[in-house]
Amino acid sequence: MTKSIRVVIIDYPHALQSAVLGFKELFILANKVIVDHNHDMQFVIRIVQPDKMSESVSSSDIVIIPPNLEGSYFKAPSSKLLMFLKDAHRMGAILCSACAGTFILAQTGLLDNRSATTHWQLADEFNEQYPKVSLKVESLLINDGDIISAGGLMSWIDLGLEIVAQFTRPHIMRTLGKYLIVDTGRREQRYYSSFSPKFSHGNEQILQAQHYIQANYNQSLNIVMLAALACMSERTFLRQFTNATTFKPIQYIQRVRVQKACELLESTTQSFEQITLNIGYDDVNSFRKVFIKIIGLSPSAFKARFV
Repeated sequence: MTKSIRVVIIDYPHALQSAVLGFKELFILANKVIVDHNHDMQFVIRIVQPDKMSESVSSSDIVIIPPNLEGSYFKAPSSKLLMFLKDAHRMGAILCSACAGTFILAQTGLLDNRSATTHWQLADEFNEQYPKVSLKVESLLINDGDIISAGGLMSWIDLGLEIVAQFTRPHIMRTLGKYLIVDTGRREQRYYSSFSPKFSHGNEQILQAQHYIQANYNQSLNIVMLAALACMSERTFLRQFTNATTFKPIQYIQRVRVQKACELLESTTQSFEQITLNIGYDDVNSFRKVFIKIIGLSPSAFKARFV
């Protein structure tokens, strides 16, 4: 007897339609690969709109919340949808979200004290709204067993492949990836993110220090200098800078410099050694370690992937 893997895709207002239909088509293609490999299982897909949720939650194994395209529904979803998700989870369904869809999932409360990811540009807003969730935007996908979240707008493909691997066999997923010509290797969202400093925190003294860092990132910078610039003691500056930017000063400076290095790797023919000197580091090996820690790729791997 063929086992049915029952998938519900939530087509909420302003959901990314290419993802809504893309999930369906990905699972249809997965079904063909499954048949070719003589496995007795098939994905059964339903697309459901929040105002038409009459289907029984007990008939779903997977519920997927796609990315958002526009509008603000994902910030204030209907109570009917939230109840559907909680009931489906209680009945054993695995809940999945991609990009801004994680906001909807967070509003159920099911992500409290758990790890999740969303689009890196939404990180500050997400952290403010859902402080109980451990947000890890450096991760493209987090599989936490009964809840799976994916980060970027196109991460729905990674999420779909993860579901295929989990509910069928890893080799089915890899075969499907080859057919789609999609990279099924391990990726991280931090490969693609850009450092966007937070300037709207309202602390003018810290903002002055940030502007100085932005303009003088290639100079020698330290807490003593920056604290004096902000007219604060070092201890007070450290505390207020961290509260305002969510980074310690040294971490912040590192990210500004790594962002500049990424831009130079993409837009110039300078060697990494030249770039290192140009952005204020004397030790190439030391900066290479910082680059790898923040980006997750070596400078040469970064250049090979994006240039």
